Amino acid sequence: MNSTTPSLAATDVVLIGAGIMSATLGLMLKELDPTLTITIFERLDVAAAESSDAWNNAGTGHSAFCELNYTPERPDGSIDISKALKIAEQFEQSKQFWAFLTEKYDVKEIERFINYIPHMSFVMGRENVEFLRKRHAALTESALFKGMQFSDDRAEIENWMPLVMEGRNAEQTVAATRMDLGTDVNFGSLTRGMFYLLQEKPGVTIHFHHEVEKLRHKFDGTWGVKTKNLETGAELKERAKFVFIGAGGGSLPLLEKSDIPEANGYGGFPVSGQWLRCVNPAVIARHNAKVYGKASVGSPPMSVPHLDTRVIDGEKQLLFGPYAGFSTKFLKTGSYFDLPASIQFGNVKPMIMAGLKNLSLTKYLIQQVVQSPDDRLAALREYLPDAQAQDWELAIAGQRVQVIKKDKEEGGVLEFGTEMVTAADGSIAALLGASPGASTAVSIMLNLVQKCFPAQSVTPEWQAKFREMVPTLGHQLADEPELVNQTRTHTSTVLGLVTPQQLGIEA
Repeated sequence: MNSTTPSLAATDVVLIGAGIMSATLGLMLKELDPTLTITIFERLDVAAAESSDAWNNAGTGHSAFCELNYTPERPDGSIDISKALKIAEQFEQSKQFWAFLTEKYDVKEIERFINYIPHMSFVMGRENVEFLRKRHAALTESALFKGMQFSDDRAEIENWMPLVMEGRNAEQTVAATRMDLGTDVNFGSLTRGMFYLLQEKPGVTIHFHHEVEKLRHKFDGTWGVKTKNLETGAELKERAKFVFIGAGGGSLPLLEKSDIPEANGYGGFPVSGQWLRCVNPAVIARHNAKVYGKASVGSPPMSVPHLDTRVIDGEKQLLFGPYAGFSTKFLKTGSYFDLPASIQFGNVKPMIMAGLKNLSLTKYLIQQVVQSPDDRLAALREYLPDAQAQDWELAIAGQRVQVIKKDKEEGGVLEFGTEMVTAADGSIAALLGASPGASTAVSIMLNLVQKCFPAQSVTPEWQAKFREMVPTLGHQLADEPELVNQTRTHTSTVLGLVTPQQLGIEA
């Protein structure tokens, strides 16, 4: 029989999930109002062990430098760069917030969490080469993409990415773009460092090994949060004025527990991932870039193939993938009952309609699930022609839950971005979805704060603090070249951005 501990005193804020989103929101709120009390609940025994962990994501500082799915081609053949501009600006805001924390606090735990790694796009075939050429021309009109290089010269591309070109058919038409300002981010290290900083502040309590079982909206507008200690079985009850659900794939089931009308109709479609991880130091040393290609038709954005240089805990790594798969788990450490348990009367129709309209995705995932080691090696060899099986091992990546939501015209649609769901009174909010996720956490949390704390957000004190944390807030960086240069110079200096060679880890 479970024991029950006494209910805790009321807190101002409850954060569910110890990932990059909760860390960002917690620190932001404490900067805006140091008197706020914050309680964090995490079902695992450490922060950032799910989607924020370095081995569970690509670690790409998503700036739209190399991600081709952020720049779709319109029916008339022109390139839509609106999403790319938005994401590039959002990542600049993230770097500003991280620089603010670095300047204000001495947190050794987050040293060397970000490094320069060139971001490159690589395409094959005349049609794709023409797409990349048009994409480059459109993007470089913006100050955010100044310095991006395009090449269809095989010798130059070989200099950029020797392993990708080595052994490649000389008759194959190829092209690439290169952006030296691209970054690799260890979001696991960053998140744990941010929680270290957060828990040192007065009024902040973190409970690991605690799973949220119930969320109940009280008559006075507060929320009752009931949790269970997964080690002892003890129950813990908390009363909060505001609740944020930032539990990655676990956010949807928790949002459903809240019973807010705004949650009605949302569903989730889990997509798992795997990497091929290079185990040959000689091969790792010869590649120094994040090289992104084009996704297969019908595949989710998280499955965009990329040959990915990482810097994890001071060591250079090389990954390829991710290979998609299907699991009914919503978290890597979740339950196979997660998906069926999430199906409710309000979302069953949107989920069925979204499924019927995404049969190509279902077919793709089935093909991925039944892949053999030879199939995975063949996919790798499209980007690394001379790849040898003995140089690579299979590793499990993170679990993503794509958003399904109601749609008046189609019944239900599958979304591949992030979705913030908030109650009408702003007392609870949940973040659903995946890409670009962590890279845009600061922008997402700034929007959440202004929506859920509207009265405080317009005060001179909070407005000044917003600008201190993110100096370019309110500016359109794409239209201000000088401000882009000033901002990037400042954040690069403060964050100590260096190349792997400068770190002394290039073989």
